[in-house]
Amino acid sequence: MSYFPKWRAASGATVLPDERLPAGASLAMGVQHLLAMSGSTIVAPLIMGFDPNVAVFFSGVGTLLFFLITGGRVPSYLGSSFAFIAVVMAVTGYAGSGPNPNIGLALGGIIACGLIYALIGLVVMAIGSGWVEKLMPPAVTGAIGVAIGLNLAPVAVGQLKGSGAHISIALATVLCMALISCHGPQALRRVSVLLALVFGYGLVLVLGNGLALVPGIGFQAVADAPWFGMPNFTTPEFSWPAVSLIAPVAIVLVAENLGHIKALGSITGQSMDRYIGRGFLGDGIATMIAGSGGGTGVTTYAENIGVMAMTRVYSTLIFVIAALVAMGLGLSPKFGAILQTIPAPVLAGLAVSVFGLIASAMARIWVVNQVDFTDPRNLFTVGVSLIFGAGDFTLNIGDFALGGIGTSTLAALVLYQILSIGRKA
Repeated sequence: MSYFPKWRAASGATVLPDERLPAGASLAMGVQHLLAMSGSTIVAPLIMGFDPNVAVFFSGVGTLLFFLITGGRVPSYLGSSFAFIAVVMAVTGYAGSGPNPNIGLALGGIIACGLIYALIGLVVMAIGSGWVEKLMPPAVTGAIGVAIGLNLAPVAVGQLKGSGAHISIALATVLCMALISCHGPQALRRVSVLLALVFGYGLVLVLGNGLALVPGIGFQAVADAPWFGMPNFTTPEFSWPAVSLIAPVAIVLVAENLGHIKALGSITGQSMDRYIGRGFLGDGIATMIAGSGGGTGVTTYAENIGVMAMTRVYSTLIFVIAALVAMGLGLSPKFGAILQTIPAPVLAGLAVSVFGLIASAMARIWVVNQVDFTDPRNLFTVGVSLIFGAGDFTLNIGDFALGGIGTSTLAALVLYQILSIGRKA
């Protein structure tokens, strides 16, 4: 079998990963996938104080790398991972407004996280993925993911504080995203983050720029920015405290990607388990490269799985097109300047929505996998992990400090295995 598939012309309603559409249809599908990931990939860096232009650029680079490393056989787009938000804010002391002055520290930790992730991929390629599923069963991965969401709750509440107009716009943005997610057509639900952003932005334009009831949006920086230019890359800094806080996120990325690849196998009817190791390696290397230049850590996106399930088009060539378009947008400073004009109350509303969805979406792992909460092993593992994460429990050993996400991750992994001793398989 050749490394890359020989993409044949699609002949049916379902387009398989090794099939291709005509050029025009492929471009349209690529743009659709770009839109599906854009809301989250843009919001995540803004919430962390990263340059969203750089993040979009590296999402395209990472997607191309993933395509190459998996041999063009796993249809996936890599976008900004929300799993990094809590640890990046903890490392940099970022308050959630404006550029992050300590971004270099976060980038060093992101690179370390990507390295661990890539090494796990190499091990899986050598011996299989069974050990990953044994070390990180659904009770553990769900607990870690929910703890990350709860750890962010004080940040979201802090961003809500302000004038009555600020809070009103933020909550209107939350309501807009909720209504679209619950009652919108399936196609619109996939881009609910993006639509809520546009709604909040329009609200500020009307109430601020139009009626002068709230601070308006300034567009001078957009007018001054050139159409084309290199992104504002940032050099990483390596600090052991930052690495120790951010590196454990690799566990969450492994869980996300494992579920993603298994879901793709389910909806395409083609098992992709043999590509799990290569998927981890591709995602890990993409995260390292993003961290080396100022981008956020990346992960495979559920939004894009939703688009594939809706359209039944799984051709991997679609994601090459989406990646190239993303890189093109990343090379436009004017596009980046537009992103920087997103008002603070809109970001606050998106933070409330997104942080809550991190917790609730990860809790879904327990439901889907029918985790038995009458089992004390699961109860104690989840309970202790959530308390450590939500309470931001920091473990200090000399000069070494392990923050809330790290202690939550460690507690879930270790406690589950200890409580499993002596139990029948």
